[in-house]
Amino acid sequence: MRSFLTCLSFLIIQFSFAQEKTKDTVKVTELKEVVIQSKKKSIEHKADRTIFDFSQQSHLNSGSVMEGLKKLPGLIVSDVAGMMYQGKQLEVFMDARPLNIYSNELTGYLESLPANSIEKVEIITQPGAEFPATSGGAIINIITSKSAKKYLSATYSNGYSYTKYDKSRHRFNNSLLLNSKNKWFGWQVQLGQSFNQGYQRTNFQNESTVLSKNTTDRENRFYFFKTGLKFDLKKDRFLVNYDFTTSNNNAKIDASGLGFEANDNSKNKLNRNDVALNYQKRFTDATKKLDFRFNMNSVGNNFDLINRNSGNSVLDNGYNQLFYQFKTDYSQEFSFLGKTKFAIGVLADKLEFEAQNLGVTNLDYQRTTFSGYSELQSSYKKFDFILGGRIESYVIDGTTDTDELIPFKQTQFFPNASIQYNVIPQVFVNVNYNKKISLPTTAALNPNNTNYQNPNVSFSGNPNLEPTIFDNYELKVSAFDYFFISYSRSDANNQVMNRIIANGDGAASVSENIPQLTIHNFNFGLPIPYMLFTKGLTETLKFDFNPDEINFLYLYIGHQKHILPDVSGKGLWFFNAMSQTVLPSKIKFTATYNTSTTGGTYFYYQNRVPFSQQFDVTFAKKFLDNNLSVSLYCNDVFNTSEQGFNALGTNLVYESKNDSRRVGITLNYKIPTKNKLAKEESNILNNDKKEEQPVIGN
Repeated sequence: MRSFLTCLSFLIIQFSFAQEKTKDTVKVTELKEVVIQSKKKSIEHKADRTIFDFSQQSHLNSGSVMEGLKKLPGLIVSDVAGMMYQGKQLEVFMDARPLNIYSNELTGYLESLPANSIEKVEIITQPGAEFPATSGGAIINIITSKSAKKYLSATYSNGYSYTKYDKSRHRFNNSLLLNSKNKWFGWQVQLGQSFNQGYQRTNFQNESTVLSKNTTDRENRFYFFKTGLKFDLKKDRFLVNYDFTTSNNNAKIDASGLGFEANDNSKNKLNRNDVALNYQKRFTDATKKLDFRFNMNSVGNNFDLINRNSGNSVLDNGYNQLFYQFKTDYSQEFSFLGKTKFAIGVLADKLEFEAQNLGVTNLDYQRTTFSGYSELQSSYKKFDFILGGRIESYVIDGTTDTDELIPFKQTQFFPNASIQYNVIPQVFVNVNYNKKISLPTTAALNPNNTNYQNPNVSFSGNPNLEPTIFDNYELKVSAFDYFFISYSRSDANNQVMNRIIANGDGAASVSENIPQLTIHNFNFGLPIPYMLFTKGLTETLKFDFNPDEINFLYLYIGHQKHILPDVSGKGLWFFNAMSQTVLPSKIKFTATYNTSTTGGTYFYYQNRVPFSQQFDVTFAKKFLDNNLSVSLYCNDVFNTSEQGFNALGTNLVYESKNDSRRVGITLNYKIPTKNKLAKEESNILNNDKKEEQPVIGN
């Protein structure tokens, strides 16, 4: 314990020197004139969110977005539990807008999107009243936007990776980012593609019999096109964004089990369009802001399963989804208890979802939401206060091919409150409470199967699911963006959960409402500089360093315990260790290890093997005056990543293994410009705050 306290004291003292300079560390280099270059932090722990910078971290931006997310400490991606961060179910946003795709379509989307096409990831663990109450426990916001400059900027990204299990499989991606601005407007275009070959082995079995053993060989093709325009209208701004993504996925599935053998081909095609308009009204009083935003996106999906031997159609399912949203927000600061910010806003959205089976509509679902909020943020001495409330009204109805859905009409108030005590600059204690709701996703509602099924295993949604109500509590201590310790509790009523049940002699994956659920979470993160062991505490304290540029080890420990009324079990411990070492020739070596304990209960599952246990390594170096970044990586070096669960309440076992051991190379090349404005801008202090505003997604 004494050594731990000594290490922690060192971190607090030393990081105060390193971070006290500015929030964004500034590097000063003496040339013919002073050059000031902003440095991004690799991780920031704020009162309501944690921000991970992907653009500067080679171990995160090599491979796909999904591969990068799995390396984040505290984030779990599972076949049975979806995506969770520190025990909180995540609602996925992209560029501050809801993505509105779920389940296996979301997994495929994130596996196809190159990690080097995104800038950073925000995980908002304490969404305030300004965020929709339907965000549930937490929000993950994947930000792809870049800042436009006064000259044409171009960045080319490329990646390739290779696996060999039963045979060789390849993945590659290419993307190009162009942006620029002039005195009238800024613009950005990002386009790219990826081709992924993948392997998966999945087993369902009971104590004595293999019900289903599937081997899947996939080929996924994915294309994306993102555009943005920002018009400066004196003080005001008008932003226009349009995104288009399309995927065409094919798979060969060989399956066998009790009483059957099958050889099938599956085809899954998904198109997504997203349009966003944002008018930002600004006033002489810089603290006064008024925003109007409109967002519309559509998703179309077709899933076909064809028997390779007979040519007969096994499944022919599809859906169309249309989502509209309009919101306006107003905020202003005034003098009260020091500085106080007041914000109000309204939102209206509508979701239309239609599912088809063999050309027949078997679910026609509509959801309309109206909401308004107000929030007050104030400071008094060393205390910061947030008090807000949001009222939301829902109207949900629809029909299946046999009956009408049970209509759901409800108006509910969702309060939130936060108190933060700032011990010293960048060291704070935060207590937070919020009430949220999570509406069933269209993937959980869809009665059709959009996964592979066979005579012994089936997958289906439940169109009669009810929304989930959350009461979230959290206590957090954070120091200098890197050290933190937190405890949170979530009480959920009618939690929507996917579970495996016995279905005659087979198994079925179904969605159900769990009447009551409580989740306890403990999380701890600590950076340890390696110079502490080589130079000792006294010598180390003499150094003044940026923690993002030294050799260090970052440790994360998390504990989750799920309490259900009809399940008794133990919690799970999760461990993540990330080591950064700067080798000769400025080669950065990063190693990441994830694992967990076994035998704990996770909703209605008990894990037989550790969650996402794998060891990843990355070597990265910059060339050509830092314009070219090259990364070599190997994920899951020891081929240990797999999933294995006991389905509680049954004698069924679920096991899954992907081709997770992967060797690859990633490069980012920022094409140099000879524009004189570029040289001028790089050699002066940027005092035009508009230059820091992204074109896309703000």
